[in-house]
Amino acid sequence: MGQSVQQPRGRTKVRPLSPTEGGGWIRVLSLVAVAAIWELIIWAFEPNHLPHLSAVAEAFWTLATTPGPWSCHRDTNIFWEIISQSGLACNLGFTLFRAAAGFFSAMIIGSVIGILLGRYRTLDRFFDGWIVLGLNLPALVVGILCYVWFGLTEFALILALAINKVPLVAVMVREGAASIQPDLIQVAKAFRMSWFQTMRKVYLPQLFPYFMASARAGLALIWKIVLVLEFIGRSNGVGFQFQIFFSNFEIEKVLAYTFSFIAVVMLIETFIMRPMDRKATRWRM
Repeated sequence: MGQSVQQPRGRTKVRPLSPTEGGGWIRVLSLVAVAAIWELIIWAFEPNHLPHLSAVAEAFWTLATTPGPWSCHRDTNIFWEIISQSGLACNLGFTLFRAAAGFFSAMIIGSVIGILLGRYRTLDRFFDGWIVLGLNLPALVVGILCYVWFGLTEFALILALAINKVPLVAVMVREGAASIQPDLIQVAKAFRMSWFQTMRKVYLPQLFPYFMASARAGLALIWKIVLVLEFIGRSNGVGFQFQIFFSNFEIEKVLAYTFSFIAVVMLIETFIMRPMDRKATRWRM
């Protein structure tokens, strides 16, 4: 009988995945499949308001090379001078600024509320009805009320975005704060850690997955809300452009702006959200 070969002890070294094994080519093929299905539907059914992708690409080029509105022009800043030469980039900039302001405001406020509700049961019981109300309050209603109370201003739009997203963040972070092991808190007290040290070394590492989940959910939600609010109450931005294109039945331009905004959000997810997630969870590997 042959001698059995013993496996070496210790952690097995994991070979890093190649781009193909990591799914990069699969994602590219998936996008190609979507484009092929798109063109196949047009060829087979000839729908009235579904343009060819070539028409969408042409509309994108036209919008990207047409100068933006005068409100984007800044003679004293070369950056704004360049941006103003593209109406698409200008309106995307307005929308992204509003979405970012509402996003970060909601993340900060919602995280604080979620931690407090997760650690103090009395507060959680008292404000639970408020959270449920906020989760079920239509975003359009909040936007209209903010516009009526504060006027058609940037503050009203950003406030409406934050109000719509705060309950979602608070609910997710509350679950994380409630699940923190009491033993860890007792250890922090035993070592006489300050409030800041306890937050940094106990709370934040445990809550990070919940922060990321709420951030990703909010990123997917907030840009949809900002388009609606721009549609009904602003004079620039992607949502305002949708209003113009809808009135003129320019579907290819609507799709050009839509794909542009989706591309920006996907870049944020790929180059910001995922690297942060991998870096913070390396200890699990």
